[in-house]
Amino acid sequence: MDETPKEQLWSKNFVIVIFLNFVAFLTHLMVLSTFPFFVSFLGYSEGVAGMCAALFAVVAVISRAFIGWMLDTGKRKLILLIGLCGMALLPMGYLLIYTVIASIVLAVIFRMIHAVAFAAANTGAATIATDIVPKSRFAEGMGMFGMATALATACAPALGEFLMNRGFPVLYIATTIIVVVGLICGLTMKVPYFKMERKKFALKDLINRDALSASTVALVFVMTYGSLESYILKFASETGEISLSGAFFFLFMAAMLLAVRLTIGRMIDRVGEAIFLYICCPAMTAGLLILAFIPGNLSFIIAALLSGFAFGCIEPTLQAMAVSLSPPERRGAANSTFLCAFDIGIGVGAGVAGVLIDRVGYHNMYAILSLASILALILYLCIGRNHPSSLTWQIKHARQ
Repeated sequence: MDETPKEQLWSKNFVIVIFLNFVAFLTHLMVLSTFPFFVSFLGYSEGVAGMCAALFAVVAVISRAFIGWMLDTGKRKLILLIGLCGMALLPMGYLLIYTVIASIVLAVIFRMIHAVAFAAANTGAATIATDIVPKSRFAEGMGMFGMATALATACAPALGEFLMNRGFPVLYIATTIIVVVGLICGLTMKVPYFKMERKKFALKDLINRDALSASTVALVFVMTYGSLESYILKFASETGEISLSGAFFFLFMAAMLLAVRLTIGRMIDRVGEAIFLYICCPAMTAGLLILAFIPGNLSFIIAALLSGFAFGCIEPTLQAMAVSLSPPERRGAANSTFLCAFDIGIGVGAGVAGVLIDRVGYHNMYAILSLASILALILYLCIGRNHPSSLTWQIKHARQ
């Protein structure tokens, strides 16, 4: 019996949209990781830097919802390119502040505009990717698309610090050049055409209900990642049991994440997401509990590998689930719903972690936040496993 031939996944346009997502995340994280130093240059405290980060997150979340609606009017490529244009211009604004007008007010305003530009570029790229990826290889394709985020996360902080040490002008000019290269590539990209009716704006269209199940599970799960992203560097430096730099955690985490996304997508497309939720949520819990109760260099690396495995599986799995039911004219809202939940989860996780550190310390903080991944699994069992958006549910009913 002949097997049904696989639909083609890789194409020039798919490679370009992955590259554009990499450019958006790389330059975003280069500026984000060095911005506290920029605020210090202006003469303000870390509290002001934290306020800028919080405003960036809030504006990004709010703007994603509206950008999702705009994407569903059919102007996918245009919105992506406008976002990249903004990300190319804003570093020049920071350079103006550095060289001419040392104004924290302008810095805050530019960060808020930067948040809108990043939301447009990131949500636009994700939506175009879901248009390009064939349905039969959806989880595999979104896993490959998500590799851009992993690569950017692994190298952006170090690259940003390296360039900053040569001067903020070098950092911001390099950032602009990188985005301009992305823009040039983006102009050559062809995106699928879908006939879409122009709809009047309505608040109910900002959220895609079919994506809520996967998005809710993702929101709770990534609270764990928020605590790692924000505090693992200080945890490593302030606990005497670990002599490794916190950067090693992200290095090993990114390596495992990349390995997982190169291999796991095909399996998810064949069997669905359930088995991976059952494995990955306990894996993340175990990683955080190791940090909490068995601190040391070897356990630090093991925790990074477990976290990379869990996060590497769950993000593309839940994103594929969030978008799986959406027709082309609703994919923008589906992606923005998922990415808003993702941003909120990371922000809430970081905020809760900070409060817990002040009250119970780093070790107990990671022990408590390990429960978030277990809660995410419970939520999946309650609202995700039997929802029509579940890839597992769809595969099961297709075979009946």
